[in-house]
Amino acid sequence: MAEPLIAIAAQNLRAGDTSSWSEDSVALPTPYVRAVERAGAQEAILAPHPLEGEDARNLMSRFDGLILIGGGDIDPSHYGEDPLPECYGIDSEADLFELHMVRAAVRLGKPVLAICRGFQVLNVALGGTLDQHITGRDGLINHGVPSEGAVMHDVAIEAGTWTAKAVGSDTLTVSSSHHQAIDRLADGLVVTGRAPDGIIEAVERPGDGWVVAVQWHPERTADSDPSQQGLFDALVEQAAGKG
Repeated sequence: MAEPLIAIAAQNLRAGDTSSWSEDSVALPTPYVRAVERAGAQEAILAPHPLEGEDARNLMSRFDGLILIGGGDIDPSHYGEDPLPECYGIDSEADLFELHMVRAAVRLGKPVLAICRGFQVLNVALGGTLDQHITGRDGLINHGVPSEGAVMHDVAIEAGTWTAKAVGSDTLTVSSSHHQAIDRLADGLVVTGRAPDGIIEAVERPGDGWVVAVQWHPERTADSDPSQQGLFDALVEQAAGKG
């Protein structure tokens, strides 16, 4: 049996973002690739490009699952707001590509694992909104700052959920670096994990198709933490029809 083929939406890099490449490029951090390979699947790295609804459906139908990765902020215009000064790294092409792809995956019933920025893309794609800047707010723990590195904090997971089954635990210590969070949860999504301060850290979409999203970065520690690798394993099991 052929390995499941997992589409991973990559990020645009502009000329000068890397010291050795002089042209615009497309990139994907290696830990995502290795986690997919350890789970027994083959990755397909997709460059962001202009895409409409039916085109996205046709493209997504070629793959067995979808991963949305971390990255810059989504343009707040996609959820009806103006950007705050703290917004960074907005890439309109990547926004539209990922929004169309995840909607297509959901409609097709393809399994989805959405991580950090991807977690936020999923919520916006299904009609939710984001809190644009939580860093330093009174009453919140340190969730890390994307430009300054990660922190570790605990997440409590709801028992009996797909998320809990994937990670095999009701409490995790996760690698986190995000300055935005879910504000209004999209219809159809349910909360499956929270940080100690109440910030939503995991959601899923019950029904047809396995759709799980986490605000932290499981790929960073998946090589040494079976709970984090379990998210990728569960995605691939679903993609292979074994879930």
